[in-house]
Amino acid sequence: MKLSRDDFATDRHGWAEFLPERLPSPTLSGTHRVSFIVIGAGVTGLACARRLADLHPDDEILLLDARLVGQGASGRNSGYAVAVSQFGGGFKASEMPNYQRINRINQAGLDLLRAQVSENDIACQWNDCGFHHTAADKLSMKECEQFVHYLEAMNIAHTRLDQQALRERLGTNTYQRGVHVHDGALLQPAALVRGLADSLPDNVKLCEQTPVLGIVEGAPLTLALENGQVRTDKLFLATNYEAGKIGFLARYLIGSTLAGSFTRILTGPELASLGNLSEWGVLSLHGGGATVRLTADGRLCLRNTAEYHGGALLSDKQLADRQAIHRESFERRFPQLADVPFEFAWSGVEGISRNGTNFFGRQHDNIYLAGGYNGSGVSRGTAFGTALADYANGGQSDLISDCLASAPGSWMPPRPLLDVGAAFTVRSRFKGVGLDR
Repeated sequence: MKLSRDDFATDRHGWAEFLPERLPSPTLSGTHRVSFIVIGAGVTGLACARRLADLHPDDEILLLDARLVGQGASGRNSGYAVAVSQFGGGFKASEMPNYQRINRINQAGLDLLRAQVSENDIACQWNDCGFHHTAADKLSMKECEQFVHYLEAMNIAHTRLDQQALRERLGTNTYQRGVHVHDGALLQPAALVRGLADSLPDNVKLCEQTPVLGIVEGAPLTLALENGQVRTDKLFLATNYEAGKIGFLARYLIGSTLAGSFTRILTGPELASLGNLSEWGVLSLHGGGATVRLTADGRLCLRNTAEYHGGALLSDKQLADRQAIHRESFERRFPQLADVPFEFAWSGVEGISRNGTNFFGRQHDNIYLAGGYNGSGVSRGTAFGTALADYANGGQSDLISDCLASAPGSWMPPRPLLDVGAAFTVRSRFKGVGLDR
């Protein structure tokens, strides 16, 4: 199937709606020859391009994105840069080396991002306040005890919280139990990727709204554009769930579409009803539970729908339908704010694999790929992108070894069986969600 710009559709929703207008980088056309190309200007591609620029200061690094920076998945998540992953189903001592490996990758990415935000003075509402992992119903309360066991066994800094402590912090009676994991950062995701893009080294050339429509392997590799082509010696794919569109991981990685809503900016009394923290983030201990944030600029945002939608964003009508689900969940948690309207809704797509693994390494001669973060892409994608640049240039490090140790991906059947199986898999995450949704 021949690709076109329409295969990389976008909209103007998301966290970028809160940011000022930005002059995009020019679209690339014509015929070009460069040593290195990175496809995808999300956190993975930005990290990869930045590291390549350091390794090859005399070479031009071409960074291509089909959309505007901040309108891809990296600008549409809920803004959590995790250090500690949750592994559902209870702590398994035999899995401790794998838990440690994944958390080392998370921590490496978090540390890299923190340094880049600080060094480049990126205004993205970065807050190293950690996260609240919460439970409201039977299944998630069981998961809470298992999560605490895991944290204790791994010597991860945390604070256990009962219903009263959670109410004092978050201003809601919904959650019965919870844990505050101390490490991790909240941020404005669109502002983060914009800031990272605007502070790239001088030898990185960013071209937005430049979809790659095909790749012809050879020496050099040839990339087809809408109005031209580019040849390169090494290619780095940081397209996550869209890798299949250009011929990679089509049977191993799909996109799950999530949707959420933002309130207007809350008044002083409204904010005072939300506990004693000026900003917080909640991650449900049920896989289908709501992600809820009080942002630095005084909005509540809530995301609690996920579906298989062919890796596409939702239409405005579909968003309006999902917003009714957001509304019920919002008012149940915050009845004191029942009169506060939603101002914005947005959808985004996360890349998920059948067995929850990530993908890292060489795909073909001089083609390298990183992706498939299963909802933890901000910190992990940064680590993978940085390590991928080093790996492709012959580097060796503990981070590269950790990334290479990702389990092989589980194969998925072709369509239409893929559609049926993917829809079932995504829906199954809501089984027994109850009050956590």
